[in-house]
Amino acid sequence: MTKLLIRLFVKKSDSAADPRVRETYGRLAGLVGIACNLLLGCLKFLLGAFTGSIAIQADGVNNLADMGGNLVTLIGFRMAGKPADNEHPYGHARVEYIAALIISFLVLLVGFELGKESVLKIISPEPVAFTPAAMAALVLSILVKLWLGRFTAEIGRRIHSTTMRAATADSMADVISTGAILLCALLAYFKGWNLDGYMGVLVAGFVLYSGLGILRDTISPLLGEAPSPEMIGELCENLLAYEGICGLHDIMVHNYGPGRIIASAHAEVWADADIVAIHEVIDRAEREVGEKMGILLTIHLDPVETDDDLTSMVRENLAEAIAAVDPRLRFHDFRMVSGEKQTNLIFDIVVPPGTDVAAASRYKSAIREAMKQVDPSYACVIDVDVDYCGVR
Repeated sequence: MTKLLIRLFVKKSDSAADPRVRETYGRLAGLVGIACNLLLGCLKFLLGAFTGSIAIQADGVNNLADMGGNLVTLIGFRMAGKPADNEHPYGHARVEYIAALIISFLVLLVGFELGKESVLKIISPEPVAFTPAAMAALVLSILVKLWLGRFTAEIGRRIHSTTMRAATADSMADVISTGAILLCALLAYFKGWNLDGYMGVLVAGFVLYSGLGILRDTISPLLGEAPSPEMIGELCENLLAYEGICGLHDIMVHNYGPGRIIASAHAEVWADADIVAIHEVIDRAEREVGEKMGILLTIHLDPVETDDDLTSMVRENLAEAIAAVDPRLRFHDFRMVSGEKQTNLIFDIVVPPGTDVAAASRYKSAIREAMKQVDPSYACVIDVDVDYCGVR
């Protein structure tokens, strides 16, 4: 069914990186979600009113709130597909994250209201008249939500969407909550146990847990999360495959929303390389790797000296000294400048994220002292970089 809907309504479905195709995927998911949740919400609300079950009514309201989330999805993908303009030169793709954030707040609101009504039901219990028809409707709801969860998960996998992941998590929470209500109905029908209010509290807990999970997953990219190790590994592997690039550092990745990734890197090249030829290699790497990975890539060229025996020896001494200070530290952009009374060792050290100024100062002092032990004439001139991507 999922593949049939995609084939019927999404043209060029394999081109998920295309903003128009992505918007079409989002529109399809939103419309299908609205149809499913509207049907289930109305059905449960009527059954809840007929049987007197607060849990079924609340689950129906939850479906109607999910429909509001589907509307947010529709609007979010529509706005995210807008082209860049003067005010937003990197496009509007982050609107998807805002849409997921709104969905999480809707889910939390439903969970809170459901919990409040359920507690009142425990305090003042009322008889509940569950029927086989009501239980059959709950089974139908579980099956529909299972399919809807798989549907949004498949679309989320194809377009790498945080909003779709939020919708999938919401559907799975609905499956759990409706399953709990079905269990409550079975116990009431066969044993005469009225657990409606208690089950409503349990369902509210699942809904709140789901909403908090969606909120956490959505806030992270909005705050600016680190790129995945897989993405950085792929980028390094692709760039190091070009002849003349012997190392990488200072990789930075900025995510402006799905399909809007901007990255930069410093590529180390041999100091004696032909500048025109290596510049052509760098230009080709920017273009080809950027197109392959779907990112806007900028590469800075850094020459490194490798043929000089003294430089190589001091570089090895420095590497040992830095590893002794803290194995997590790395260095790059190393060069030596000799004078009459001292030799300047100029380089950058890369420190872990969260390293404060005082800790960085201690690192620099310890490295300077270690190199003085190697040769008293060595004076270290150190700049500090932060490890944003975990490149080793």
